[in-house]
Amino acid sequence: MRVGIVILPEDRWWAAEPKWRAAEEYGFDHAWTYDHLGWRTLVDGPWFSAVPTLSAAAMVTSRIRLGTFVASPNFRHPVPFMRELITLDDLSDGRFLLGIGAGGIGYDTQVLGEPELTVRQRADRFIEFTEALDGLLRTDGYDHDGAFYAAKGARNLPGPVQRPRPPFLVAANGPRMMELAARLGDGWVTTGKGGDTLDEWWHGVGELTSRFEEALQLHGRDGAQVDRYLSLDAAPVFSLSSKEAFADAAGRAKELGFTDIVVHWPRSGTPYQGRETVLEEVVDELLPGLQGH
Repeated sequence: MRVGIVILPEDRWWAAEPKWRAAEEYGFDHAWTYDHLGWRTLVDGPWFSAVPTLSAAAMVTSRIRLGTFVASPNFRHPVPFMRELITLDDLSDGRFLLGIGAGGIGYDTQVLGEPELTVRQRADRFIEFTEALDGLLRTDGYDHDGAFYAAKGARNLPGPVQRPRPPFLVAANGPRMMELAARLGDGWVTTGKGGDTLDEWWHGVGELTSRFEEALQLHGRDGAQVDRYLSLDAAPVFSLSSKEAFADAAGRAKELGFTDIVVHWPRSGTPYQGRETVLEEVVDELLPGLQGH
């Protein structure tokens, strides 16, 4: 099992840089940041852009994989985003992972003053966005004419370092998004179905896992070739609230067949409130055993 950590883009670089370096030194397999213009309860505080943050992180690391957890079409067009992804893949020398999702309602959409889309419209837009982005990264001189986006002879030279493109890790909890993940995804990301208790949350994760297996079978995909990522901190209990909480969560995820789990760097306040001493205990005592080394 691989283990990743999310570092929220809220600190000035002099404070953020040591965390990105430490994530690699601690032995995490991947490190992530959120891709928003502002996020939930933190919208009134400091916040930085994901792509420049990951570009800077690529310059101070050499091994760990880096990615968005997750990017969405809420404020993006696939053509300029394709250029940013190729640049990130180049700066990181092929270590970039694209976590991508449909995007919800909230500040990212309200700040642009655009009309609110329905759930169906957001799904339609995301499917088109993902298909167009896939084509743009694979094909130089790409054309696209859709309901939400257009591209005419879009150039992508020199292309990504990773061929045919960086991995797409598709966030999906509903049937249409799972179909997309099973069809185009190199990995599936889930936050579960919600729940007031841990048992309820894990029960929902189990149900989603079964549904994703069915989606893979419908598309004739070999399940062993599609990674499964679980965001542990979507659960009612923060995974790094204690060493025991992390061990329990990692064990349950492994039983359900997840190849990758993702936690969040402990913060001084909510959300993800915790102590860095717990993170260090997990790194020292549990991480090597999970990763098999």
